[in-house]
Formats: sequence, structure tokens, C-alpha cells
Amino acid sequence: MSLWGKILGGAAGLAVGGPLGALMGVVGGHFLVDERLPKQSPAQADARVPPERQAAFIMGVIALSAKMAKADGAVTADEVAAFKDIIKVPPGEMKNVEWVFDQARRSVNGFDSYAKQLAKLFKGDSRVLEDLLDGLFHIARADGVLHDNELAYLKEVARLFGFSEGEFERIKARYVLAPQDSPYLVLGVTPQASDEEIKAAYRRLVRETHPDAMIARGVPEELVHISKQKLQAINVAYETIEKWRAAENKKTETEKSDR
Repeated sequence: MSLWGKILGGAAGLAVGGPLGALMGVVGGHFLVDERLPKQSPAQADARVPPERQAAFIMGVIALSAKMAKADGAVTADEVAAFKDIIKVPPGEMKNVEWVFDQARRSVNGFDSYAKQLAKLFKGDSRVLEDLLDGLFHIARADGVLHDNELAYLKEVARLFGFSEGEFERIKARYVLAPQDSPYLVLGVTPQASDEEIKAAYRRLVRETHPDAMIARGVPEELVHISKQKLQAINVAYETIEKWRAAENKKTETEKSDR
């Protein structure tokens, strides 16, 4: 059975437990009596990662993005398109995902209950939780603007995930126009870092953002698409720093020659 088949059929909910498992149970109860549930799909769970871990991740994205839409007060066409952009599901199953999204939005469980469970499930692997935040940022900024209530929501989710305020600012810098030192912030270094330190940070982030690395740590293939935008931000940050430093070195050399 595919990963989506396990989610829609309710099989993954029993293993996950908690509010996310309960949501999967509601989904399973609905689709078990629905003969339209696909018997097979090409979206298979990666054999290297427990399927319940992948199911929890993908259900977490759906639940938290649904609650973010509720907090925002409206769901724009751009946000729906962004949601479909990262939730890569087989043809014919999108209506099922939309039904799950609506159930999560209407659920009496608060977003904090989902965030706390995800923090517990992925304890010790902050990279997975950062991947999840990347997905939420991608959806939130789809209309070209990150509204104050969306930022407040994302900041609270990050706090519940265990990220410090500084770590949240680093993640946010990939999606929000920030101050002059934002490229350094994206790479997690300071303007005082050496060229070697900056290059090492850049290479580490590129390795961590590779699709194979993301899948190996439990990010379902359906959501690996978010790595493209993240990698683009990392590349732009590194290239910007290189240009700044090259210009600064040239200026210094010119000043020396003029003395």
C-alpha cells in the first residue's frame, strides 16, 4: 500500500497516535467507507524510513497549514496553489487531500497540540522540523506577502518545535527581505566569519538540502520539492557574500595603491 493509501485508509494513525493519529483516524473512518479510495498509487513510502514517521510529517504539514489558513482568516488562490505545489499527490487524489485539509482546519484541536506532538516525534532531529517550517513558509508567502499574523503563527510554531528566536530569524531570512547582513544570517554565520568558515557553512547546508538527504531523514518524496526554494536561497546568499567580499577586497587594494 502506498504512503497516501496508509494515511487515507487510517493505517498510519494507529502507529502515530496523539492528535495527529486522531486526525488520521477521522480520515480513515471517512475513506474506509468510500469506494472511491484509490487501491494503488505511485507515491510509495521510502523503505529507509518508518512509514509512520513519513505519515506524521506529511499530516503535520497539512494540519499546521490548515490551522495557519484559519488564523489568517482567508485562503488565497496563491496559497492553495503553493499547498498543491509541495503536497505532491497522485492524480485523482487531490480532492481527498483537500477534504483532509478541511477536517484539520475544523478540528477542535489547536495548532499547538499538533506542533507539540511533532516536536516530540522528531525530537533530536531539528533538521526535519526545519524542513516542515520551510513548507509552511512556502505556503504563507505564496501571495507575495508574509502578514504579521502569519509570522506570529510561524514564530510560535518554531518555538514549540524548540527553535530559539535566533534560529527562527535564520529560517525566516530565506523568505523575508531582511537587513544588510541577511545573507550571512541565511548561512548561519556572522559578517566576521572567515571565507573558509563561510564556504564550510555553505557546503554543509547544500548537503543537508539535497533531496536524498531530506528523504533519508523522513521527509516524504511528496514534499521534497521544498528543497529547491531553500537551496536557491542558500545559493543566492553565498553568491551575494562572495560579491560583497570581492568588491570590498578590490576597494581595499585600490586604497592601498593610492597611498
